[in-house]
Amino acid sequence: MSTATSNPLLQPWDTPFGLPPFDRIRAEHFAPAFEAARAAHLAELDAIAAQREAPSFENTIAALDRSGRLYWRIEGVFHNLAASDTSPALQQAERELAPQLAAHQNAIYMHRGLFERIAALHARRDELGLTPEQRRALERFHFDFVRAGALLTDQAQQRYARVTERLAELTTRFGQNVLADEAAFRLELRSEAELAGLPEFVRAAARQAAADRGIADAHVITLSRSLIVPFLTFSERRDLREQAWRAWTRRGEHEGAHDNRPVAREILALRHEQARAHGYACYADYALADTMAGTRDAVGRLLDQVWTRAVGRVEQEREALRSLQLSRGESHTIEAWDWRWYAEKVRALRYELDEAEIKPYFPLERMVDAVFDCARQLFGLEFLLRPELRAYHPDVKVYEVRGRDGAHVGIFLHDNFARASKRSGAWMSNYRQQSRNVAGGGAISPIVVNNNNFAKGAAGAPTLLGFDDARTLFHEFGHGLHGLLSSVTYERLSGTNVLRDFVELPSQLFEHWLTEPAVLKKHARHVETGEPIPDALVARLHAARKFNQGYETVRYTASALVDMAVHSMESSEGPDIVAAERAVLERIGLPPGVGMNHRLPHFQHLFSSSSYAAGYYVYLWAEVLDADGFDAFAEAGDPFDPAVAQRLQQFIYSAGDSLEPRSAYRAFRGREATVDPMLRKKGLVGEEA
Repeated sequence: MSTATSNPLLQPWDTPFGLPPFDRIRAEHFAPAFEAARAAHLAELDAIAAQREAPSFENTIAALDRSGRLYWRIEGVFHNLAASDTSPALQQAERELAPQLAAHQNAIYMHRGLFERIAALHARRDELGLTPEQRRALERFHFDFVRAGALLTDQAQQRYARVTERLAELTTRFGQNVLADEAAFRLELRSEAELAGLPEFVRAAARQAAADRGIADAHVITLSRSLIVPFLTFSERRDLREQAWRAWTRRGEHEGAHDNRPVAREILALRHEQARAHGYACYADYALADTMAGTRDAVGRLLDQVWTRAVGRVEQEREALRSLQLSRGESHTIEAWDWRWYAEKVRALRYELDEAEIKPYFPLERMVDAVFDCARQLFGLEFLLRPELRAYHPDVKVYEVRGRDGAHVGIFLHDNFARASKRSGAWMSNYRQQSRNVAGGGAISPIVVNNNNFAKGAAGAPTLLGFDDARTLFHEFGHGLHGLLSSVTYERLSGTNVLRDFVELPSQLFEHWLTEPAVLKKHARHVETGEPIPDALVARLHAARKFNQGYETVRYTASALVDMAVHSMESSEGPDIVAAERAVLERIGLPPGVGMNHRLPHFQHLFSSSSYAAGYYVYLWAEVLDADGFDAFAEAGDPFDPAVAQRLQQFIYSAGDSLEPRSAYRAFRGREATVDPMLRKKGLVGEEA
């Protein structure tokens, strides 16, 4: 199986559009495939470094950008399958291969001969007559090498390599521990008393969750967000809400094999060492050096500004919950497992909204049609279902994407349902990134995947989305468009390979179209009757948009502040993460009964990789941009204004990292963003919600 003739990962892929041959790939194929691909990649890098010709952009930077295509192809399949459809064998391969893949990264970025050529070009970048995109590619590659340790001494590089390889092991273990806790929990409901308060759509999803797990005559609540949040919102059983809430919030915080507390502690210690090796006082300073924000002070100012307003709004919201509680003759303290339940009652009274009335207008299939239609109106894209193309799981739908001229743009995989083999949350990823840097000419089209974790409807029944689920669908599709619409030359600058606090702009911006009345009237149609959503219900949904935003904003901002705090510590020893979290929440004054979006023992944004470490703030940073950016359509008087959409595509969705982010935003908007639209959107300034 280790030979190129028998290993499907090493063979040419003769599948339509170059899709991975999913049906032939097995966990045992990855180790030998990576071994061969690493060797081939290093040989390419050695050849670039050993050239007799003086370094030029083409023979060094463009060649580096083209190198390792076999390796990156295998890595894309590996990481995507490990996240979307894992197995014990694949998890074992993940644990064994993590340090090896990290070692290969070190071999790339600590390649002395290669970096010497890059550094020589970087020093002369003003004299080379480069195009703006070429200069950006040169600068980004040079920065990548420096951040990965290229300037360190040999001895320091050896230690740095050991640190990064150990971090790869630990982050892999962290994510697997969370998945293990999520897969192990099931709250079985077997009587009408235990089901009290749950509307039919929650019961249907819980019945399907039980059936998926082979449990007869029961309803099962899992820790999938699409099940746990509705359960906490509607269940009349306060004791069961508490049980479910404690399981949800204590993922990764159990003694034994899946305890993430020592794992996160070691990760934080090693990240601090990593930062110190580069001369930074703490990991947050190191991480923020490659962001739009740039400094802890800039992040702190934004978070503090929002935190103060959100805490004030939470107290107003709490009074509304207390009033309802007293009207019901209840006097117990409103705990974290109570807030959603009371808030839903207040929302129903204040806005005459009932989730059971809303969800039939948001069946998954119609919402998928909605995102495709918005992409068509804005960017001229067509999504053609290709049922004959096989993906890695029967639930995954495969679409060919074409542009206005009918030309092939890329492939889009839509993986919408929760399952035990899939990590929680929602995310976008690539199997292949767009590029025009191909030896001999030509272009590479993208293969993009969206992952969601919606609770699947019963066999033969539609899957109904809550409004928040529909927003998640739009959000991830915005990321997907960022990958699909990419139009750059160099893969290093392609699609979502942008600064972390810019990457959430295309996704959060696309959420706005969900709430557009024209989109709702066209696509939000009753699952049984086909009737469009009534104007009165749309009006009530819009009126309720700012409801409970203090609660939601405090939960998010608390998590962002904790993230920034633990990554700002200047001690060489990792902290006790539970004690550190508690200390931060006491210092900032987290309002009682509210909680956080993510506690540290299961905070995968921070500890399953380094992608959002000292970076959870980016959603808020991007929200400033997206609220301000969508105002451009409001000012034009049309949510699909062609001129604004063209600028949006050119400078935001298609430019990748070929433009510096602030310059890209100014080119789209005509000016810098302001924070006021975001604060108004959340109801944190101006009129009351």
